[in-house]
Amino acid sequence: MPASDIVDWLDRHGTEGFLLYVKRLSGNDTLANKSHQAGPYIPRDFLFRVLPALNRPDVYNPEVRFNLYLDSHADAREIRAVWYNNKLHGCQAKRPRDETRFTGFGGASSALLDPENTGALTVFAFRKNVGMAPAECHVWVCEHETEEDIIEDRVGPVEPGKWLVWPPEDALPSAGTTFHPVRSSCWLETHEIPEAWLTRFPSGAEIIRRAVEMRQDAGLDPDKRLIRRRNCEFEVFQSVEQAIELPHIHAGFATVNDFLARAQTIIQRRKSRAGRSLELHLRAIFVEERLTEGVNFSQQCTSEPGKKPDFLFPSEAAYRNPDFPASKLRMLAVKTTCKDRWRQILNEADRIPTKHLLTLQEGISENQFREMINANVSLVVPSGLVSSFPKPVRPYLQSLESFIGDVRLLTV
Repeated sequence: MPASDIVDWLDRHGTEGFLLYVKRLSGNDTLANKSHQAGPYIPRDFLFRVLPALNRPDVYNPEVRFNLYLDSHADAREIRAVWYNNKLHGCQAKRPRDETRFTGFGGASSALLDPENTGALTVFAFRKNVGMAPAECHVWVCEHETEEDIIEDRVGPVEPGKWLVWPPEDALPSAGTTFHPVRSSCWLETHEIPEAWLTRFPSGAEIIRRAVEMRQDAGLDPDKRLIRRRNCEFEVFQSVEQAIELPHIHAGFATVNDFLARAQTIIQRRKSRAGRSLELHLRAIFVEERLTEGVNFSQQCTSEPGKKPDFLFPSEAAYRNPDFPASKLRMLAVKTTCKDRWRQILNEADRIPTKHLLTLQEGISENQFREMINANVSLVVPSGLVSSFPKPVRPYLQSLESFIGDVRLLTV
């Protein structure tokens, strides 16, 4: 499908008449892990905002039917949104529920449930209620990286496990997460933010250092530590962003061009932060796990001319030493999402036949996983995300803790 199609679609639906909900489909959203969920997860409070008739706590399991147009795949059908609220009605059910779900997608024939679309960036454009007009939703499921890049150029980066709401009339979209770690907030009040950060936005490394200070988590394994710190970093980033940008928003803009320029600054800053965040977190964890840079690992070094793997183990010097056995070399690529991007690593580090790839993507289809295996790509997935992958795939996933244990042995 031409890239112009998604541009036209965004132009039509990124207006004040729509409210956008953007996420990456997880294995629990699609049928990838055979969990038989009714459809993509959308937070209850957001659904109450776009489908106010669903917010009926006095009614047992209220429902709303509305038309959903899957414009990216020329599919349209009537969908049922239901609030399962037996928990509020004192029912003696085995599973007390207080959650919202969609039904009526027609199984894997829908692009929203197709396992091959696990990890795909997806936009739900809900038409805002006007008078008695019926509810309506238009959806775009991205088929390739180009479409994803176009969307993220508009709304900013969207990472696995996180969602973003974009009301066009707001200069800053709201963002959320489907992770719910038991911890206090990492949100910084204005008086807690270093004064220098308010005049010069901190670098990604500075924000990550602050997140590490707030979430030292020495007693946690590397997998849990990584996820908790990523969530903490996201909160720190958002709190600094709000402290800097809200005064500009409240002051208003003299021209539309001034507003657009400020919005672009915000989006580009978010994309820059997302680009290297995961890699910087991993470096911090490697050091904490007593891996010495230059001895046990090298970061962003050159394996061959024009090729820079994210991490080489045990070191760049070992890789360049023809007498060092190739069987004791490892590389680790780092990609927040891997649905289409995993092929980018195949030509890195020629001496290493098996490429390890760490991802935070919540699931992948069995077919995509077979393609990775056939290409000698081995997935490293934080243990807390393994359940979002299909059951047949899970035994072949390596945790971060296990990977670190393996690379420790390379210099023994």
